[in-house]
Amino acid sequence: VPLGVFWSLILGLVWLHLLEVPDPSVVPHYQAGVVAFGLSAIIELLGEPFWVLAQAHLFVRLKVIAESLSVVSKCILTVTLVILYPQWGLYIFSLAQLLYVSVLVMCYVIYFVMFLGSPEATKKSFPVARVKGLLPNFVEDETFVNWKEARLTWSFFKQSFLKQILTEGERYVMTFLNVLNFGDQGVYDILNNLGSLVARFIFLPIEESFYVFFAKVLERGKTVKDQKQDDVAMAANVLELLLKLVLLIGLTITVFGYAYSQLALDIYGGSMLSTGTGPDLLRCYSLYVVFLAVNGVTECFTFALMCKEEVDRYNFVMLALSFIFLCISYFLTHWYGSVGFILANCFNMGIRIAHSTHYIYDYFRESTHRPLTGLLPSPALLLVYAISAVITAFSEVLFCCDKGWMARLIHISTGALCFAATLVTMFCTETKLIHFVRNQ
Repeated sequence: VPLGVFWSLILGLVWLHLLEVPDPSVVPHYQAGVVAFGLSAIIELLGEPFWVLAQAHLFVRLKVIAESLSVVSKCILTVTLVILYPQWGLYIFSLAQLLYVSVLVMCYVIYFVMFLGSPEATKKSFPVARVKGLLPNFVEDETFVNWKEARLTWSFFKQSFLKQILTEGERYVMTFLNVLNFGDQGVYDILNNLGSLVARFIFLPIEESFYVFFAKVLERGKTVKDQKQDDVAMAANVLELLLKLVLLIGLTITVFGYAYSQLALDIYGGSMLSTGTGPDLLRCYSLYVVFLAVNGVTECFTFALMCKEEVDRYNFVMLALSFIFLCISYFLTHWYGSVGFILANCFNMGIRIAHSTHYIYDYFRESTHRPLTGLLPSPALLLVYAISAVITAFSEVLFCCDKGWMARLIHISTGALCFAATLVTMFCTETKLIHFVRNQ
Protein backbone atom coordinates (compact mmCIF):
# COMPACT_ATOMS: atom_id res chain seq x y z
CA VAL A 1 0.00 0.00 0.00
CA PRO A 2 2.79 2.54 0.72
CA LEU A 3 4.31 1.67 -2.67
CA GLY A 4 0.88 2.13 -4.24
CA VAL A 5 0.53 5.61 -2.69
CA PHE A 6 4.04 6.54 -3.89
CA TRP A 7 3.49 5.40 -7.49
CA SER A 8 0.00 6.92 -7.64
CA LEU A 9 1.46 10.31 -6.73
CA ILE A 10 4.41 10.03 -9.14
CA LEU A 11 2.42 8.73 -12.10
CA GLY A 12 -0.43 11.16 -11.39
CA LEU A 13 2.01 14.04 -11.76
CA VAL A 14 3.38 12.49 -14.97
CA TRP A 15 -0.10 12.20 -16.48
CA LEU A 16 -1.06 15.72 -15.44
CA HIS A 17 2.12 17.63 -16.28
CA LEU A 18 4.36 15.65 -18.65
CA LEU A 19 1.90 13.97 -21.04
CA GLU A 20 -0.52 15.57 -23.49
CA VAL A 21 -3.67 16.78 -21.74
CA PRO A 22 -6.90 16.78 -23.82
CA ASP A 23 -8.73 20.03 -24.52
CA PRO A 24 -10.98 20.80 -21.48
CA SER A 25 -13.81 21.86 -23.80
CA VAL A 26 -13.79 18.39 -25.41
CA VAL A 27 -12.81 16.23 -22.41
CA PRO A 28 -13.77 18.07 -19.20
CA HIS A 29 -12.62 17.10 -15.67
CA TYR A 30 -9.49 15.26 -16.88
CA GLN A 31 -7.48 16.23 -13.77
CA ALA A 32 -10.18 14.91 -11.44
CA GLY A 33 -10.23 11.67 -13.43
CA VAL A 34 -6.49 11.12 -12.99
CA VAL A 35 -6.75 11.69 -9.22
CA ALA A 36 -9.80 9.41 -8.89
CA PHE A 37 -8.17 6.51 -10.75
CA GLY A 38 -5.00 6.85 -8.66
CA LEU A 39 -7.10 6.76 -5.49
CA SER A 40 -9.04 3.72 -6.75
CA ALA A 41 -5.74 1.86 -7.27
CA ILE A 42 -4.79 2.49 -3.62
CA ILE A 43 -8.21 1.31 -2.37
CA GLU A 44 -7.92 -1.86 -4.45
CA LEU A 45 -4.49 -2.58 -2.95
CA LEU A 46 -6.08 -2.50 0.52
CA GLY A 47 -8.15 -5.54 -0.48
CA GLU A 48 -5.26 -7.43 -2.09
CA PRO A 49 -4.35 -9.59 0.98
CA PHE A 50 -7.98 -10.75 1.24
CA TRP A 51 -8.04 -11.55 -2.50
CA VAL A 52 -4.81 -13.58 -2.27
CA LEU A 53 -6.10 -15.49 0.77
CA ALA A 54 -9.37 -16.27 -1.02
CA GLN A 55 -7.47 -17.48 -4.12
CA ALA A 56 -5.11 -19.68 -2.10
CA HIS A 57 -7.99 -21.39 -0.27
CA LEU A 58 -10.20 -21.78 -3.36
CA PHE A 59 -13.01 -19.45 -2.18
CA VAL A 60 -14.42 -19.40 -5.70
CA ARG A 61 -17.96 -18.42 -4.70
CA LEU A 62 -16.68 -15.39 -2.74
CA LYS A 63 -14.68 -14.21 -5.75
CA VAL A 64 -17.62 -14.64 -8.14
CA ILE A 65 -20.07 -12.81 -5.86
CA ALA A 66 -17.63 -9.97 -5.01
CA GLU A 67 -16.66 -9.30 -8.62
CA SER A 68 -20.23 -9.64 -9.88
CA LEU A 69 -21.60 -7.17 -7.31
CA SER A 70 -18.82 -4.66 -7.99
CA VAL A 71 -19.16 -4.85 -11.80
CA VAL A 72 -22.97 -4.60 -11.65
CA SER A 73 -22.75 -1.61 -9.28
CA LYS A 74 -20.25 0.11 -11.57
CA CYS A 75 -22.39 -0.49 -14.68
CA ILE A 76 -25.62 0.69 -13.05
CA LEU A 77 -24.00 3.90 -11.77
CA THR A 78 -22.31 4.58 -15.13
CA VAL A 79 -25.52 4.13 -17.14
CA THR A 80 -27.58 6.17 -14.68
CA LEU A 81 -25.17 9.12 -14.64
CA VAL A 82 -24.61 9.04 -18.43
CA ILE A 83 -28.37 9.31 -18.97
CA LEU A 84 -29.09 11.89 -16.24
CA TYR A 85 -25.89 13.99 -16.20
CA PRO A 86 -23.98 13.52 -19.50
CA GLN A 87 -22.25 16.88 -18.99
CA TRP A 88 -20.30 15.45 -16.06
CA GLY A 89 -17.93 13.72 -18.50
CA LEU A 90 -15.05 11.94 -16.79
CA TYR A 91 -16.62 12.50 -13.35
CA ILE A 92 -19.04 9.69 -14.26
CA PHE A 93 -16.37 7.08 -14.99
CA SER A 94 -14.24 8.22 -12.04
CA LEU A 95 -17.12 7.80 -9.59
CA ALA A 96 -18.03 4.46 -11.16
CA GLN A 97 -14.44 3.21 -10.77
CA LEU A 98 -14.33 4.32 -7.12
CA LEU A 99 -17.63 2.55 -6.46
CA TYR A 100 -16.33 -0.60 -8.18
CA VAL A 101 -13.20 -0.92 -6.03
CA SER A 102 -15.04 0.09 -2.84
CA VAL A 103 -17.71 -2.62 -3.30
CA LEU A 104 -15.02 -5.19 -4.25
CA VAL A 105 -12.90 -4.50 -1.16
CA MET A 106 -15.91 -4.31 1.16
CA CYS A 107 -17.19 -7.71 -0.02
CA TYR A 108 -13.88 -9.36 0.87
CA VAL A 109 -13.55 -7.48 4.19
CA ILE A 110 -17.11 -8.25 5.31
CA TYR A 111 -16.76 -11.93 4.36
CA PHE A 112 -13.51 -12.44 6.28
CA VAL A 113 -14.75 -10.46 9.31
CA MET A 114 -17.68 -12.92 9.50
CA PHE A 115 -15.67 -16.01 8.53
CA LEU A 116 -12.58 -15.70 10.73
CA GLY A 117 -13.20 -17.14 14.16
CA SER A 118 -16.43 -18.84 13.06
CA PRO A 119 -17.08 -22.59 13.63
CA GLU A 120 -16.62 -23.18 9.88
CA ALA A 121 -13.13 -21.62 9.96
CA THR A 122 -12.22 -23.70 13.03
CA LYS A 123 -13.50 -26.85 11.33
CA LYS A 124 -11.34 -26.15 8.25
CA SER A 125 -8.29 -25.37 10.46
CA PHE A 126 -7.99 -22.02 8.73
CA PRO A 127 -4.46 -20.60 9.26
CA VAL A 128 -5.68 -17.11 10.26
CA ALA A 129 -7.78 -16.85 13.41
CA ARG A 130 -8.58 -13.11 13.54
CA VAL A 131 -8.80 -10.18 11.13
CA LYS A 132 -5.89 -8.62 13.02
CA GLY A 133 -3.74 -11.42 11.64
CA LEU A 134 -4.18 -9.98 8.16
CA LEU A 135 -2.78 -6.59 9.14
CA PRO A 136 0.94 -5.77 9.02
CA ASN A 137 2.64 -6.92 12.24
CA PHE A 138 5.93 -8.10 13.74
CA VAL A 139 6.19 -11.83 14.42
CA GLU A 140 8.18 -12.82 17.49
CA ASP A 141 11.20 -15.13 17.08
CA GLU A 142 11.34 -14.43 13.34
CA THR A 143 13.56 -12.14 11.31
CA PHE A 144 12.06 -8.91 10.03
CA VAL A 145 12.45 -10.13 6.43
CA ASN A 146 12.29 -13.74 5.25
CA TRP A 147 14.92 -13.41 2.52
CA LYS A 148 13.93 -16.59 0.69
CA GLU A 149 10.34 -15.36 0.34
CA ALA A 150 11.56 -11.82 -0.39
CA ARG A 151 13.68 -13.03 -3.33
CA LEU A 152 10.78 -15.07 -4.70
CA THR A 153 8.46 -12.05 -4.30
CA TRP A 154 10.98 -9.83 -6.10
CA SER A 155 11.15 -12.37 -8.97
CA PHE A 156 7.38 -12.36 -9.33
CA PHE A 157 7.27 -8.57 -9.12
CA LYS A 158 9.74 -8.26 -12.00
CA GLN A 159 7.76 -10.83 -13.95
CA SER A 160 4.46 -9.02 -13.29
CA PHE A 161 5.99 -5.69 -14.33
CA LEU A 162 7.27 -7.14 -17.61
CA LYS A 163 4.02 -9.00 -18.20
CA GLN A 164 2.16 -5.71 -17.75
CA ILE A 165 4.27 -4.17 -20.52
CA LEU A 166 3.59 -7.16 -22.77
CA THR A 167 -0.14 -7.13 -21.99
CA GLU A 168 -0.78 -3.37 -22.08
CA GLY A 169 2.30 -2.21 -23.99
CA GLU A 170 0.36 -0.70 -26.88
CA ARG A 171 -1.38 1.67 -24.46
CA TYR A 172 1.97 3.01 -23.26
CA VAL A 173 3.14 3.45 -26.86
CA MET A 174 -0.16 5.21 -27.60
CA THR A 175 0.11 7.46 -24.54
CA PHE A 176 3.78 8.41 -24.57
CA LEU A 177 4.56 8.52 -28.33
CA ASN A 178 1.26 9.97 -29.63
CA VAL A 179 1.15 7.59 -32.62
CA LEU A 180 -2.67 7.90 -32.71
CA ASN A 181 -4.83 10.96 -32.12
CA PHE A 182 -7.44 10.89 -29.33
CA GLY A 183 -10.24 10.03 -31.79
CA ASP A 184 -8.44 6.96 -33.15
CA GLN A 185 -7.49 5.98 -29.61
CA GLY A 186 -11.17 6.09 -28.68
CA VAL A 187 -12.22 3.83 -31.59
CA TYR A 188 -9.34 1.43 -30.81
CA ASP A 189 -10.36 1.35 -27.14
CA ILE A 190 -14.01 0.57 -27.97
CA LEU A 191 -13.04 -2.28 -30.29
CA ASN A 192 -10.36 -3.54 -27.91
CA ASN A 193 -12.94 -3.71 -25.10
CA LEU A 194 -15.47 -5.45 -27.35
CA GLY A 195 -12.89 -7.93 -28.60
CA SER A 196 -11.58 -8.70 -25.13
CA LEU A 197 -15.02 -9.59 -23.71
CA VAL A 198 -14.43 -13.26 -24.49
CA ALA A 199 -10.97 -13.14 -22.94
CA ARG A 200 -12.30 -11.51 -19.76
CA PHE A 201 -15.43 -13.61 -19.30
CA ILE A 202 -14.21 -17.03 -20.53
CA PHE A 203 -10.43 -17.31 -20.75
CA LEU A 204 -9.41 -15.29 -17.66
CA PRO A 205 -11.59 -17.27 -15.16
CA ILE A 206 -10.28 -20.53 -16.69
CA GLU A 207 -6.68 -19.33 -16.42
CA GLU A 208 -7.02 -18.14 -12.80
CA SER A 209 -8.92 -21.23 -11.59
CA PHE A 210 -6.62 -23.77 -13.21
CA TYR A 211 -3.46 -21.93 -12.12
CA VAL A 212 -4.58 -22.70 -8.56
CA PHE A 213 -5.48 -26.29 -9.61
CA PHE A 214 -2.05 -27.02 -11.15
CA ALA A 215 -0.25 -25.35 -8.22
CA LYS A 216 -2.17 -27.58 -5.77
CA VAL A 217 -1.84 -30.86 -7.72
CA LEU A 218 1.86 -30.60 -8.66
CA GLU A 219 4.75 -29.32 -6.53
CA ARG A 220 6.64 -26.27 -7.78
CA GLY A 221 10.26 -26.88 -8.81
CA LYS A 222 10.07 -30.71 -8.87
CA THR A 223 10.60 -32.79 -12.02
CA VAL A 224 7.87 -35.04 -13.37
CA LYS A 225 9.63 -38.15 -11.94
CA ASP A 226 9.61 -36.70 -8.42
CA GLN A 227 5.86 -36.01 -8.45
CA LYS A 228 3.09 -38.46 -7.53
CA GLN A 229 2.33 -40.22 -10.81
CA ASP A 230 -1.43 -40.18 -10.26
CA ASP A 231 -1.25 -36.42 -9.87
CA VAL A 232 0.90 -36.11 -13.00
CA ALA A 233 -1.62 -38.16 -15.00
CA MET A 234 -4.52 -36.05 -13.76
CA ALA A 235 -2.71 -32.75 -14.47
CA ALA A 236 -1.66 -33.90 -17.95
CA ASN A 237 -5.20 -35.00 -18.82
CA VAL A 238 -6.73 -31.73 -17.58
CA LEU A 239 -4.09 -29.66 -19.42
CA GLU A 240 -4.68 -31.53 -22.70
CA LEU A 241 -8.46 -31.06 -22.55
CA LEU A 242 -8.17 -27.43 -21.44
CA LEU A 243 -5.91 -26.67 -24.42
CA LYS A 244 -8.40 -28.34 -26.75
CA LEU A 245 -11.32 -26.43 -25.21
CA VAL A 246 -9.79 -22.96 -25.45
CA LEU A 247 -8.36 -23.66 -28.91
CA LEU A 248 -11.78 -24.63 -30.28
CA ILE A 249 -13.42 -21.58 -28.68
CA GLY A 250 -10.72 -19.38 -30.22
CA LEU A 251 -10.96 -20.98 -33.67
CA THR A 252 -14.74 -20.59 -33.65
CA ILE A 253 -14.45 -16.88 -32.82
CA THR A 254 -11.77 -16.40 -35.52
CA VAL A 255 -13.71 -18.17 -38.27
CA PHE A 256 -17.05 -16.50 -37.62
CA GLY A 257 -15.64 -13.22 -36.34
CA TYR A 258 -14.00 -12.48 -39.69
CA ALA A 259 -17.26 -12.50 -41.66
CA TYR A 260 -19.46 -10.90 -38.99
CA SER A 261 -17.26 -8.11 -37.63
CA GLN A 262 -18.72 -5.40 -39.85
CA LEU A 263 -22.32 -6.46 -39.16
CA ALA A 264 -21.71 -6.62 -35.39
CA LEU A 265 -20.17 -3.14 -35.37
CA ASP A 266 -22.96 -1.73 -37.53
CA ILE A 267 -25.60 -3.06 -35.13
CA TYR A 268 -23.62 -2.00 -32.06
CA GLY A 269 -22.39 1.47 -32.99
CA GLY A 270 -23.76 2.38 -36.43
CA SER A 271 -21.71 3.71 -39.31
CA MET A 272 -19.24 5.45 -36.98
CA LEU A 273 -17.73 2.05 -36.10
CA SER A 274 -18.65 -0.09 -39.13
CA THR A 275 -16.84 2.16 -41.61
CA GLY A 276 -13.14 2.96 -41.73
CA THR A 277 -10.72 0.82 -39.76
CA GLY A 278 -13.33 -0.58 -37.32
CA PRO A 279 -14.13 -3.86 -39.13
CA ASP A 280 -10.46 -4.55 -39.92
CA LEU A 281 -9.58 -3.99 -36.26
CA LEU A 282 -12.23 -6.43 -35.04
CA ARG A 283 -11.26 -9.00 -37.68
CA CYS A 284 -7.65 -8.85 -36.53
CA TYR A 285 -8.82 -9.11 -32.93
CA SER A 286 -10.76 -12.27 -33.87
CA LEU A 287 -7.44 -13.81 -34.94
CA TYR A 288 -5.74 -12.51 -31.80
CA VAL A 289 -8.31 -14.35 -29.64
CA VAL A 290 -6.77 -17.71 -30.65
CA PHE A 291 -3.37 -16.57 -29.39
CA LEU A 292 -4.94 -15.22 -26.18
CA ALA A 293 -6.75 -18.50 -25.55
CA VAL A 294 -3.75 -20.81 -25.96
CA ASN A 295 -1.34 -18.48 -24.16
CA GLY A 296 -3.59 -18.20 -21.09
CA VAL A 297 -3.66 -21.96 -20.44
CA THR A 298 -0.02 -22.70 -21.35
CA GLU A 299 1.25 -19.86 -19.14
CA CYS A 300 -0.99 -20.74 -16.19
CA PHE A 301 0.55 -24.25 -16.17
CA THR A 302 4.09 -22.95 -16.68
CA PHE A 303 3.89 -20.30 -13.94
CA ALA A 304 2.31 -22.77 -11.51
CA LEU A 305 5.38 -25.06 -11.73
CA MET A 306 8.36 -22.75 -12.30
CA CYS A 307 10.88 -22.56 -9.46
CA LYS A 308 12.55 -19.26 -8.52
CA GLU A 309 15.56 -19.81 -10.82
CA GLU A 310 13.27 -20.56 -13.78
CA VAL A 311 11.18 -17.48 -13.02
CA ASP A 312 14.36 -15.37 -12.99
CA ARG A 313 15.53 -16.83 -16.31
CA TYR A 314 12.12 -16.17 -17.83
CA ASN A 315 12.29 -12.58 -16.60
CA PHE A 316 15.33 -12.02 -18.83
CA VAL A 317 13.40 -13.48 -21.77
CA MET A 318 10.45 -11.20 -21.01
CA LEU A 319 12.74 -8.18 -20.72
CA ALA A 320 14.06 -8.74 -24.25
CA LEU A 321 10.58 -9.57 -25.49
CA SER A 322 9.15 -6.37 -23.96
CA PHE A 323 11.72 -4.23 -25.79
CA ILE A 324 11.07 -6.03 -29.11
CA PHE A 325 7.30 -5.77 -28.63
CA LEU A 326 7.38 -2.02 -27.96
CA CYS A 327 9.58 -1.45 -31.02
CA ILE A 328 7.35 -3.59 -33.25
CA SER A 329 4.23 -1.83 -31.90
CA TYR A 330 5.73 1.57 -32.77
CA PHE A 331 6.76 0.63 -36.33
CA LEU A 332 3.65 -1.42 -37.21
CA THR A 333 1.42 1.42 -36.01
CA HIS A 334 3.26 3.83 -38.32
CA TRP A 335 2.69 1.43 -41.22
CA TYR A 336 -0.79 0.03 -40.51
CA GLY A 337 -2.34 2.43 -37.98
CA SER A 338 -4.21 0.94 -35.03
CA VAL A 339 -4.29 -2.51 -36.73
CA GLY A 340 -0.51 -2.58 -36.13
CA PHE A 341 -1.08 -2.79 -32.37
CA ILE A 342 -3.08 -6.01 -32.72
CA LEU A 343 -0.54 -7.51 -35.14
CA ALA A 344 2.21 -6.70 -32.62
CA ASN A 345 0.17 -8.38 -29.88
CA CYS A 346 -0.21 -11.50 -32.06
CA PHE A 347 3.60 -11.62 -32.44
CA ASN A 348 4.05 -11.11 -28.69
CA MET A 349 1.60 -13.88 -27.79
CA GLY A 350 3.12 -16.23 -30.38
CA ILE A 351 6.57 -15.93 -28.77
CA ARG A 352 5.13 -16.46 -25.28
CA ILE A 353 3.19 -19.53 -26.46
CA ALA A 354 6.38 -20.93 -28.01
CA HIS A 355 8.20 -20.53 -24.68
CA SER A 356 5.40 -22.10 -22.63
CA THR A 357 4.87 -25.06 -24.98
CA HIS A 358 8.63 -25.70 -24.96
CA TYR A 359 8.54 -25.76 -21.14
CA ILE A 360 5.54 -28.14 -21.12
CA TYR A 361 7.19 -30.42 -23.70
CA ASP A 362 10.40 -30.58 -21.64
CA TYR A 363 8.47 -31.14 -18.41
CA PHE A 364 6.52 -34.17 -19.71
CA ARG A 365 9.32 -35.53 -21.94
CA GLU A 366 10.36 -38.16 -19.35
CA SER A 367 6.77 -39.36 -18.87
CA THR A 368 4.28 -41.14 -21.12
CA HIS A 369 1.91 -38.15 -21.15
CA ARG A 370 1.70 -35.75 -24.11
CA PRO A 371 -0.78 -32.98 -23.15
CA LEU A 372 0.24 -30.77 -26.12
CA THR A 373 -1.76 -33.08 -28.39
CA GLY A 374 -4.69 -30.98 -27.17
CA LEU A 375 -3.53 -28.37 -29.71
CA LEU A 376 -4.42 -30.74 -32.59
CA PRO A 377 -8.14 -30.65 -33.52
CA SER A 378 -9.55 -33.50 -35.60
CA PRO A 379 -9.07 -33.20 -39.41
CA ALA A 380 -12.85 -33.36 -39.96
CA LEU A 381 -13.41 -30.40 -37.65
CA LEU A 382 -10.65 -28.37 -39.32
CA LEU A 383 -12.28 -29.07 -42.71
CA VAL A 384 -15.66 -27.83 -41.43
CA TYR A 385 -13.98 -24.68 -40.06
CA ALA A 386 -12.36 -24.02 -43.45
CA ILE A 387 -15.62 -24.54 -45.36
CA SER A 388 -17.52 -22.32 -42.89
CA ALA A 389 -14.91 -19.56 -43.28
CA VAL A 390 -15.24 -19.60 -47.09
CA ILE A 391 -19.06 -19.72 -47.08
CA THR A 392 -19.50 -16.91 -44.53
CA ALA A 393 -16.90 -14.74 -46.30
CA PHE A 394 -18.83 -15.06 -49.59
CA SER A 395 -22.08 -14.42 -47.71
CA GLU A 396 -20.65 -11.17 -46.32
CA VAL A 397 -19.66 -9.98 -49.80
CA LEU A 398 -23.10 -10.79 -51.22
CA PHE A 399 -25.43 -9.74 -48.41
CA CYS A 400 -23.68 -7.38 -45.97
CA CYS A 401 -24.08 -4.71 -44.87
CA ASP A 402 -25.74 -2.01 -47.03
CA LYS A 403 -28.33 -4.15 -48.82
CA GLY A 404 -31.17 -3.96 -46.29
CA TRP A 405 -32.37 -6.05 -43.39
CA MET A 406 -33.52 -9.01 -45.50
CA ALA A 407 -29.99 -9.44 -46.86
CA ARG A 408 -28.61 -9.17 -43.35
CA LEU A 409 -30.98 -11.89 -42.14
CA ILE A 410 -29.80 -14.17 -44.96
CA HIS A 411 -26.20 -13.49 -43.93
CA ILE A 412 -27.01 -14.25 -40.28
CA SER A 413 -28.91 -17.44 -41.25
CA THR A 414 -25.95 -18.62 -43.33
CA GLY A 415 -23.66 -18.14 -40.35
CA ALA A 416 -26.11 -19.94 -38.04
CA LEU A 417 -26.20 -22.98 -40.33
CA CYS A 418 -22.40 -23.09 -40.58
CA PHE A 419 -22.14 -22.70 -36.80
CA ALA A 420 -24.61 -25.55 -36.25
CA ALA A 421 -22.60 -27.79 -38.62
CA THR A 422 -19.43 -26.91 -36.69
CA LEU A 423 -21.04 -27.79 -33.33
CA VAL A 424 -22.40 -31.12 -34.65
CA THR A 425 -18.94 -32.03 -35.99
CA MET A 426 -17.39 -31.03 -32.67
CA PHE A 427 -19.79 -33.26 -30.72
CA CYS A 428 -19.07 -36.20 -33.04
CA THR A 429 -15.26 -35.91 -33.20
CA GLU A 430 -14.25 -34.48 -29.80
CA THR A 431 -16.13 -36.90 -27.52
CA LYS A 432 -13.43 -36.86 -24.80
CA LEU A 433 -13.61 -33.07 -24.59
CA ILE A 434 -17.42 -33.04 -24.48
CA HIS A 435 -17.33 -35.54 -21.61
CA PHE A 436 -14.81 -33.35 -19.75
CA VAL A 437 -16.93 -30.19 -20.19
CA ARG A 438 -20.08 -31.96 -18.99
CA ASN A 439 -18.32 -33.28 -15.87
CA GLN A 440 -16.59 -30.01 -14.98
